[in-house]
Amino acid sequence: MKVLVIGGGGREHALVWKLRESPRVEKVWCAPGNGGIAEDATCLPVETNDVDGLVALAERLRPDLTVIGPELPLVNGLSDALRMRNLAVVGPSQIAAQLEGSKIFAKQFLARHSIPTAKLYGEFAAPDEAYAALANVPYPVVVKADGLCAGKGVLLAQSESEARDFVTRAMLIEEFGAAGKQVMLEETLAGEELSFIIVTDGDKYALLAPTRDHKRAFDGNRGPNTGGMGAYSADDLMSAELQTTIEKAIVAPALNGLSADGIRYQGFLYIGLMLTDEGPKVLEFNCRLGDPETQAILARADFDIAEALANLATRRFDPNDWKWKPGASACIVIASGGYPGRFVTRRVIRGLTGLADSSGVKVLHAGTRLQGDTLVTSGGRVLGVTCFAPTLEAALARAYAAATKIHFDGMHYRTDIGGGAGKARSARD
Repeated sequence: MKVLVIGGGGREHALVWKLRESPRVEKVWCAPGNGGIAEDATCLPVETNDVDGLVALAERLRPDLTVIGPELPLVNGLSDALRMRNLAVVGPSQIAAQLEGSKIFAKQFLARHSIPTAKLYGEFAAPDEAYAALANVPYPVVVKADGLCAGKGVLLAQSESEARDFVTRAMLIEEFGAAGKQVMLEETLAGEELSFIIVTDGDKYALLAPTRDHKRAFDGNRGPNTGGMGAYSADDLMSAELQTTIEKAIVAPALNGLSADGIRYQGFLYIGLMLTDEGPKVLEFNCRLGDPETQAILARADFDIAEALANLATRRFDPNDWKWKPGASACIVIASGGYPGRFVTRRVIRGLTGLADSSGVKVLHAGTRLQGDTLVTSGGRVLGVTCFAPTLEAALARAYAAATKIHFDGMHYRTDIGGGAGKARSARD
């Protein structure tokens, strides 16, 4: 098999890593890739927002399988364009991807199919209407920009002034571009978050290993929201009873609802949940694998991912293909100073030599590039130090031990991923 992976972040590096382990795979391309992916695949300089360029690339390469990592090309219709050219692809259609591309679309879908979610206070296309509504909602309140904002389009506002500032930035200053033309207000949910990710052909589905992400920039869940500062996976994240509840109350009505709406969903569906006292409720849908959840999930993969994805893309999907190693995994994101705000790039990265051989640690690259023979930073989230081990404590200890050996100017990472379990333990344990 020859496989084309679309994207250039940590999620895509994890996919490339596992695809390369398959005896069926002889060639992997990645567009655009990054400095770490370049060690495992041939990187091609086509950006993920260039659908025409990606289609032309796929037509030239004629891969046996294309796997689309990020949301933007899916929302822009790349999977449809490739299927029209009889190319096997993993990823939902453009209309299905609106579950992530428009929070208002997703909210209306949830209401239409009676899927548990936060109470909606209103959706607004004019700033004055949004400002007026802010005087009549309970605080804290969740304010969401409608479109894709790279993980930064949601605010848990503690006060009316905070909420007004977000609305102003979204709708008047246009900080998020077209994604902020509409906003919505909804109830704040209390509880623990859970990333519940499935892979489906629209009828059958398989559960991925359960994961939890850490969105805030700093320890103790402080600071601004980010794309994700780390994730971990362990079987005790989700009891059998909770899994059954989620499948019955959320997964089944979501898949049935898509079918009733005339939408066939093929690919990964990420359901962001809040585990409330009233039961699990949907915070958001993503139309692809999470990042950094993917890094933790695929560290536990116990199957040939190339074969499983090829079966999905060619209507031979078998949920039994998707098997997970018992144990636990963790991914610690190392970010540039200032992220998720302004940050400096082209910082030289040191300390990676030999880490791949230490206690099952895999360093997955997100925001790196090669400057000649030198690896430098090129993004906000730079590296994902990932480890699988028999226990969560051991996985975290080994990942944190490896993270301490990496250096670039201004770097920062959270020290409490997974509750910080094992972070002070010796990597030998």
